[in-house]
Amino acid sequence: MLSYILKRLLYAIPIALGVTLVSFMLVYLAPGDPLNAIAPADAPADVVASLKAAYGLDQPLPVQYLKWLARAAQGDLGKSIASGREVATEVMSAVGNTLLLAGVAGLAGVLAGCVLGALAGYWHGSLIDRIATVLSVVGVSIPHYWLGLVLTIIFSTKLAWFPAMGAGPGGSAEWAFDIAHLRHLVLPALTLSVIPLGIITRTVRALVADMLEQEFVIALRARGLSNRAIFRHVAKNTAPTVLAVAGLQIGYLMGGSILVETVFAWPGTGFLLNTAIFQRDIPLLQGTILVLCMFFVSLNLLVDILQPLIDPRMGRA
Repeated sequence: MLSYILKRLLYAIPIALGVTLVSFMLVYLAPGDPLNAIAPADAPADVVASLKAAYGLDQPLPVQYLKWLARAAQGDLGKSIASGREVATEVMSAVGNTLLLAGVAGLAGVLAGCVLGALAGYWHGSLIDRIATVLSVVGVSIPHYWLGLVLTIIFSTKLAWFPAMGAGPGGSAEWAFDIAHLRHLVLPALTLSVIPLGIITRTVRALVADMLEQEFVIALRARGLSNRAIFRHVAKNTAPTVLAVAGLQIGYLMGGSILVETVFAWPGTGFLLNTAIFQRDIPLLQGTILVLCMFFVSLNLLVDILQPLIDPRMGRA
C-alpha cells in the first residue's frame, strides 16, 4: 500500500511540471500583444520597451518560464497587467467561489447519478431504466450555457424565485452561508450538475447491470443472501470505478465552469479566466490556468490514493 502511494506521488511530479509548462506556453500561442491592456497601440517604442522589461517580456521564453516557475513555487504568480493587483490574491479569492459551486454541483450530480444509475442497473430494462437512460443522455448532450439561460428565463425572469447574477445580494462577490446567498447558488449549481449527473448515471447503470450477472452474485443468491446484502457487495465492487469517474467529473467542473460562471456572473475562476482572456492579461491567465490544472492533478492523485482503501487489491498492483 505504501509503495503504491509513493509511486503515485512520483508519477504526479512530472505531470505537475508538464502542467506548468503548458500553462506558461499556452497563452503565447494566442494572437495579440498583452501590453495592449495597459499601453495604446501608438505608444512610443521606449515606453513599450520599458513595459516589457518591467514584466519580463523582453527575455527569451525559456528564461521567462524558469523565472516564472521559481516564483510560482513560492506562491508568487506576478501582478495582473490590467489591474496591477497580485495574481495570487485575485485567483485565491475566485478559487473559493468556484470550489463552492463545483463542490455543490458535483456532489448533487454524483449522488443523484449514483441513485439513478443503481436503480436503472438493478431493474435493467424496466421503466426506471428507460427514464434514467433518457435523463443521462439529455444531461450529457445539453449545452451548459443554453441550460443556464433557460433556467434564468424561467426561474429568475418569469417566476422570480432565484436571483440570476452574482454570489450574493447586490451582485456581491463574497459568499456567506445564509438563505440570501444560498438562493444565488441554486441556478448555477443546478446548471453545472447536469453533465456529471448524466455521466455518473450511465457509468453506475452499466457497472451494476454487469456486476449482477457475475458468477459471485449468482453464488450469493444461491446461498440465500437478501437483496440488500447482495447490493452491498455490488456497491463495494463498483465503488472504485465510480470514485475515479466522479473525481474526473469534479475536476472538469473546476475547469469547465467558465461558461456557467459567465452566464450567472458567478465570481469564480471561470469568470476570472474569461476576463483575463478578453483583456489579454497574461499573468492573470497563466496563474488561473496553473491553479486550475494543479487542482485537477491533485484531485486525481487523491482519487488514486483513496481507491486502494476501498479495494485493497489495487494497492498490490
